[in-house]
Amino acid sequence: MNPAPENPNPHPGMGFRAFVALIALLMAVNALAIDSMLPALPAIGAALGVVAENDRQWIITAYLLGFGVAQLAYGPLSDRYGRRPVLLFGLGVFVVFSVVAAFATSFEQLLFARVMQGIGSAVSRVLTVSIVRDCYSGRRMARVMSLTFIVFLTVPVLAPSVGQGILALAPWPWIFGVLAIFGGVMALWAAWKLPETMHPEDRRPLSLSAIATAVRFTLTRRMAVGYMIASACAIGGLFGFITSAQQVFVDVFHEEDLFPAIFALIAIFMGLSSWLNASIVERLGTRRVSHTALIGYIFFAGTHALVAWTGHETLTSFIVLQASMMFCFGLVGSNFGAMAMEPLGHVAGTASSVQGFFTTISGALIGFFIGQHFDGTVVPLTLGFALCGISALIVVLVTERGRLFHPTRPAAPPR
Repeated sequence: MNPAPENPNPHPGMGFRAFVALIALLMAVNALAIDSMLPALPAIGAALGVVAENDRQWIITAYLLGFGVAQLAYGPLSDRYGRRPVLLFGLGVFVVFSVVAAFATSFEQLLFARVMQGIGSAVSRVLTVSIVRDCYSGRRMARVMSLTFIVFLTVPVLAPSVGQGILALAPWPWIFGVLAIFGGVMALWAAWKLPETMHPEDRRPLSLSAIATAVRFTLTRRMAVGYMIASACAIGGLFGFITSAQQVFVDVFHEEDLFPAIFALIAIFMGLSSWLNASIVERLGTRRVSHTALIGYIFFAGTHALVAWTGHETLTSFIVLQASMMFCFGLVGSNFGAMAMEPLGHVAGTASSVQGFFTTISGALIGFFIGQHFDGTVVPLTLGFALCGISALIVVLVTERGRLFHPTRPAAPPR
C-alpha cells in the first residue's frame, strides 16, 4: 500500500534517515550474529571438542535453520498484534539466548542456543520487510531497501574484524556478549522511537482460516513465488561462501590474519552495488537492473569455476572474481525481494514470513551442502556459485514467461 498523499511521513515520530538507519541496523542483527562468528570457529571448535573442521559449519547452519523456521510464526503474529510488540519480543529472545550461548559448555548446548538465537533474530527479517512494505511499495520500496542495504552491509564488512578484535582481547564467549548488548540496544531504540506502522485496516485475525487465506494468496501469485524461489537460489550461493569462507582463507590460501580484511573487501562491493541500486532503480526499474545483474553474476561465477577447475586459482583471482559476483548479487537481492513482495501488500506480514522461511531454509541447506563438499580447494564452492546463478535465471525465465527486463502489472489484493 502506498502511503497516503496527505501523510508524507509514513513513520511518524521518525525522520526518513532515522527510519532507514533503524531498519538497516535491525537487519544487521542477523548479519552480525553470523559473520562475527567466522574468525572464532577454530577457537570454539577447539574449546568444545569439535574434531572435524567441516562440523564447525553447524555453528552457522544451526542459527540459519532457527532463523528460517521462526519466520513462519512472526508474520501472522504481527498481522494480528502489530509490528512493534512482536519485534520487541523477538529481540528479547535473541538477547537471552546470546547470553546462554556465551555460557555453553558443550557443542550441543551451543548449537541449541544458536538455534534459539536464530529464532529470536528472525523477527528482524520478517518485521523489517513488513514495516518497509507498510510504508512504501514498488520502486520506492526497492530504493528504501537499497538504502538500508548500504548501512546493513557495513556489518558484514566489519563483523569479522569485530570478532577478531574481541578474540584479541577476550575469550570467544565475549562475542556472544557483544551480540547480547547490540540486540539490547536495538530493542531499546525500537521501543523508544518506532511507532506502529501497520495500517489498522490490514490487521488480520489470528486464525487458521485467515492464515491459510494469506498463505494461499502468497503462494498463488506467480511473480511472488517465482522471485521467492530465485532469491533462494541466489542466497544459497551466498550462504555457501559464508559457511566456507574461514576454511578457504586459512586452509587454501593460508591467510588467517588477512581473513577479516579480505572478507571486508569483498563485502564492500555488495555495499557499493546497493548504493548504485538505490540511485538507479526508480529510473530503470527493478527488472532491468536485477536481470542484468543476474546475468553478470552467472558470467563471473562461471569464470570463477573455470579458473578453479583448471588449477589457476590464486588469492588475487579469488578476490577479484568473488568481489565481482558479490557486486552483482547486491543488485539482485533487494530487487528480487521487492518484486516478490510487490503483489502482497495486504498480507505483508504473513507473506514476508512465508518468503523468509523458504528463502532462508532453502538457502541454508544449499549453502550447507556446498560447504560440506569443501575438500581443501575452491572448486566445489565456485561450481556451487555457478549452479545457483543458473538455477535462479531458469526460475526467472519461467516466472517471466521467457521475457526479461520488462515490468509487469501487480496482482489484485485478496478479497
